[in-house]
Amino acid sequence: MKILIVEDDIEISKLIKETLERESFSCEVAHDGLTALELFQRQEPELIILDLMLPKLDGLEVCTRIRQKLTAKDPYILMLTAKGEEIDRVIGLSTGADDYLVKPFSPIELVARVRALLRRSLRHGGTQNNVYETTHFIVDLDRHVATRKLENNREETLELTTLEFNLLSTFMSYPGRVWNRTQLIDKLWGNDFFGDERVVDTHVRRLRKKIEPDTANPTFIKTVVGVGYKFEDE
Repeated sequence: MKILIVEDDIEISKLIKETLERESFSCEVAHDGLTALELFQRQEPELIILDLMLPKLDGLEVCTRIRQKLTAKDPYILMLTAKGEEIDRVIGLSTGADDYLVKPFSPIELVARVRALLRRSLRHGGTQNNVYETTHFIVDLDRHVATRKLENNREETLELTTLEFNLLSTFMSYPGRVWNRTQLIDKLWGNDFFGDERVVDTHVRRLRKKIEPDTANPTFIKTVVGVGYKFEDE
């Protein structure tokens, strides 16, 4: 497993690298945001440990740019910061971070968070269907391909990250069902989830941008106020 460590403090980055390498992870280090993006393009790591306060390009912008890129791997992002205010966690998760760790932290907690993120996987709840099809979409679980149906029997492949694909698959497995955040976390991440459950909202927003004609007035992924989300398509 390749991990990219983005931390401008030399001592902290060294501590993180040594801690994870003792756990048999392969680590690269960047000390500023621009270098982080360059290494991300070359290395395509499975996970990125990203400090919030960085020179040249801050962690929020780095996270945003990584989530905008279409790559073979959709890395998990664990955001680090010395700040502990609620607003910082909200902003970090809204840009696409998967988890959030406040400095100072213990090496044991760091390793636990990293391992939990890398174990996350979709659980389909025992369904035996490998293809979900509605009026406008097809999701093929075996081929890991999602397509949108167009006019004249044409189809368009949706460029989804792994989490977006898993989220759409979950919604399409039970059209019309209302899912709360806890249920979606259980489906997408299982018992290994650490962090703020509002990360679900972030991924729903990202998926809507790719499948909805108008994200301000969603046609397919509807918000059920006070409860959660549901997918509607015949």
